[in-house]
Amino acid sequence: MYLVFHSCQHEQAIRTAQYAVNGQKLYVANCQNCHGTKGEGLGGLYPPLTDSLFLNTHREQLACMVKNGLSGPIEVNGQVFDTEMPANPALAPIEIAYLLTYIGNSFGNTMGIFSLEEIQAALAACEADNR
Repeated sequence: MYLVFHSCQHEQAIRTAQYAVNGQKLYVANCQNCHGTKGEGLGGLYPPLTDSLFLNTHREQLACMVKNGLSGPIEVNGQVFDTEMPANPALAPIEIAYLLTYIGNSFGNTMGIFSLEEIQAALAACEADNR
């Protein structure tokens, strides 16, 4: 007799890991030059990605930041940064989901998966705000 255990949590962990692996490749290609190999940022120019409070507080805006870039001052980990972040308009929503899942679960962060549906909703909301 065999017992088969099926767990949604296990499937979610596997999916999160798959997203993060794909996201790491995108991070290296698109983000690492400014935000660093370990998400440490670059001095006073580019913010670190190690501030879980900032990331969690701005979770709903992160997809828009990646897709459309960011200008103007932001405060991350008690430091103000005012260097423009370039847009990444070529990234598809699924790629943004991969990328944010990687960032959100690396560098000391534990944010879980950024689903494709979550990213699509966030992008639709920021497009509506920019009209």
